[in-house]
Amino acid sequence: MAADQNPSGSTAPEEASKQPSKELKKKKEEKKEEDLSDEDLALKQQLELYVERVQDADPGIQKFALESMRQEIRTATSSMTSVPKPLKFLRPHYGDLKAYFETMPESDLKKYLADILSVLALTMSAEGERESLKYRLLGSETDIGSWGHEYVRNLSGEISQEFANRQYEDLPIDALMELVQQIVDFHMKHNAEPEAVDLLMEVEDLDLLVEHVDSTNYKRACSYLTSSSSYLPSPDDILALDIAYTIYIKFDDLASALRIALLLDNIQYVKQIYTSTNDLLLKKQFSYICAQHGLALELDKEWIADEGEREILQEIANNAKLSEGYLTLARDIEVMEPKSPEDIYKAHLIDGRGSASSSLDSARQNLAATFVNAFVNAGFGQDKLMTVASESSNASSSLGWLFKNKEHGKASAAASLGMILLWDVDSGLSQVDKYLHSNDNHVVAGALLGVGIVNCGIRNDCDPALAVLCDFIEKDDTIIKIGAILGLGIAYAGTNKDELRVRLTSILGDSKSPLEVLVFSAVTLGLVHVGSCNEDIAQTIILAIMERSETELADPLTRLLPVALGLLYLGKQDSVEATAEVSKTFNEKIRKYCDVTLLSLAYAGTGNVLKVQKLLAYCAQHLDKGEVHQGPAVLGIALVAMAEELGLDMSIRSLEHLLQYGEQNIRRAVPLALGILCISNPKVNVMDTLSRLSHDTDSDVSMAAILSLGLIGAGTNNARIAGMLRNLSSYYYKEAGHLFCVRIAQGLVHLGKGLLTLSPYHSDRFLLSPTALAGIVTVLHACLDMKSIILGKYHYLLYILSLAMHPRMLMTVDESLKPLSVTVRVGQAVDVVGQAGRPKTITGFQTHSTPVLLAAGERAELATEKYIPLTPVLEGFVILRENPEYQEDH
Repeated sequence: MAADQNPSGSTAPEEASKQPSKELKKKKEEKKEEDLSDEDLALKQQLELYVERVQDADPGIQKFALESMRQEIRTATSSMTSVPKPLKFLRPHYGDLKAYFETMPESDLKKYLADILSVLALTMSAEGERESLKYRLLGSETDIGSWGHEYVRNLSGEISQEFANRQYEDLPIDALMELVQQIVDFHMKHNAEPEAVDLLMEVEDLDLLVEHVDSTNYKRACSYLTSSSSYLPSPDDILALDIAYTIYIKFDDLASALRIALLLDNIQYVKQIYTSTNDLLLKKQFSYICAQHGLALELDKEWIADEGEREILQEIANNAKLSEGYLTLARDIEVMEPKSPEDIYKAHLIDGRGSASSSLDSARQNLAATFVNAFVNAGFGQDKLMTVASESSNASSSLGWLFKNKEHGKASAAASLGMILLWDVDSGLSQVDKYLHSNDNHVVAGALLGVGIVNCGIRNDCDPALAVLCDFIEKDDTIIKIGAILGLGIAYAGTNKDELRVRLTSILGDSKSPLEVLVFSAVTLGLVHVGSCNEDIAQTIILAIMERSETELADPLTRLLPVALGLLYLGKQDSVEATAEVSKTFNEKIRKYCDVTLLSLAYAGTGNVLKVQKLLAYCAQHLDKGEVHQGPAVLGIALVAMAEELGLDMSIRSLEHLLQYGEQNIRRAVPLALGILCISNPKVNVMDTLSRLSHDTDSDVSMAAILSLGLIGAGTNNARIAGMLRNLSSYYYKEAGHLFCVRIAQGLVHLGKGLLTLSPYHSDRFLLSPTALAGIVTVLHACLDMKSIILGKYHYLLYILSLAMHPRMLMTVDESLKPLSVTVRVGQAVDVVGQAGRPKTITGFQTHSTPVLLAAGERAELATEKYIPLTPVLEGFVILRENPEYQEDH
């Protein structure tokens, strides 16, 4: 409609303006009439006639008018780019029709009119009146979808408001629920699964979904359910996952159901999945998935009846195939050649002063080289420092390296052999064994720790680690005790072994035990029973904390006692509350530290926004010098927020703020928090922040930043980080502590020559492995006091990181579990949840043949349809089955 051109109305004084306004209106009306095309004009007059006829006394005429009106509206609603013409022309009559409706007697015609009013209300009712729904409930029970998609969407919005209202006022909701049934049915038939799920969440009846999904749309519905669960408050998140699990089981998509069972940590569900199929290959795939997740499965007769099958599956679930697969990958990528620390330092690339210092032979430098060597050659079974002895006739060269280290340095050197032989239990134990008979206690202790590391994540029916280590727990020497205890912790993390509980709780309860033995016993209990919420162990650790004297509480190692307690509740949310209450009665030196640590570990990986706010509040306080609980609060923010990408980016920004405004003890923890948020995932913005902090004036901040550069680049061989660390090694060539951190970081960046990752997430960043996270958390809490723990005599704590190490590979195997090379596309993963159609799940892909490495945020898919993978997520070991319908293109 063109605006009126005559300016007189606007310039005339107020009194005179009343007269022309009538004329203006008339002119406008005429103008409007002229603007309408002939057919629109005809339609408008036609509809006005219908409106009059509807109010006619004769029911026959009324029925005809309503029919015609309905026909007009229906044919127009098909396109929703603009307001349909009939709705536009009927706008002025909406009030009249409503008024007439109230006067009509009850009849089919009245219901018929209610239907039409319900559609008109779509564009005409006032905000918040919910008239569309009101008339719909009064109307006839005809098919709801025939009025078009937009109408149905509008109704769902009004239903959710009305539902909340009725709940609040305690009114019946049966009529609403009938309507919900119809709407959900319509949405599911029209590829609008997310809208159906949203509506059901609003009316708190997700169970309805199970009836309405079919084989064409269940995957989309479930993917929307599972991805929205990380944003739902508890207990709705668990409910959403439960429904997804039920749907997957209904459609026999067992591998997807298993991922959800593992996410819920529900062993009954896992058992149900194993027992609901007779397909042995599928069960083998399940065992691979459980092994990668670190779930300690004990298969018995109830799970698998056939004994031969049970043994095969138990072997896979015990992770016994890991070493073999990893070495296959290494041979395929041609990186079997052992590397020495010098190959990593690349001193020749550094100009000037740094290169001179690297030739100095000091115990601290040798200790650093031990760790670098262990990290770089992890799992390869050969290196240039420790394993060379077996080749040369004299055993002196490896012993030579061992004795280039001082006291506790020898322990780390002996343990590094375990790291080099990681996962290879048979040959590993025989090689470590020779050190167990040494006269030097430190060497024996290191060898015991090495035995634990070799068995890390690998379970074995004859429990070699338990057999070797248990005798040494009873020895008098402190360092040997610690080696054996920590070795058990690494070997049996996440297995809930009862024998260990009995042995170690007796050490914790013994008042004569030295403090360090107590702390390591508690940490081992925490690792072995991670996430078990075991009340007895919690009680024992609580008593151990309460009985410590003032001086013992001041010892830096004591900070690991609350961590051990927290590990029992890792990711278990509300279950921690009783223990958290008890912790409020502790000595004030450790009370807050314990409080914050318990909170952050219990909600680790949940993405719970309220807890992040609570932890941020702790960081906002300005405290006296002696308080140390803000460090764990900063780590806690990272632990809770790392659950999904959005929270992760937000917390990186919050940590930036803490750097600018926080006290010193907060700034020291920020680099470590950034390290855990982007572990094995070097994001450029985080890399730059850490690079800036690595030159900070506060030595604790800069050391933490250097170590975190190693964490975010762990196992990526990232050239930019490697370059930064080389420059730092020449910058800090006089500072022994800093140089040690630089070396450790260099070892981490080249972890397993770039084949391993430390990320606790797997299966498309969907599952969080509790043992891996436990390992990382323990080491990071130790790093909060770098100078006294890592740079002191407890550097062997770094070996706990082996819990988080796993190959970042995709290894495809055939039906007899032999490696099978197929072409796959590897590219950046794209989030396609809730998108229309069948969008591509990866972008910018390259085609490789397996086995391949997957970087953070990458996803793989098979390039041809020759094989069918037995799991929807291609990661770790994937069994391929030949596709019977596949035809080669000739």
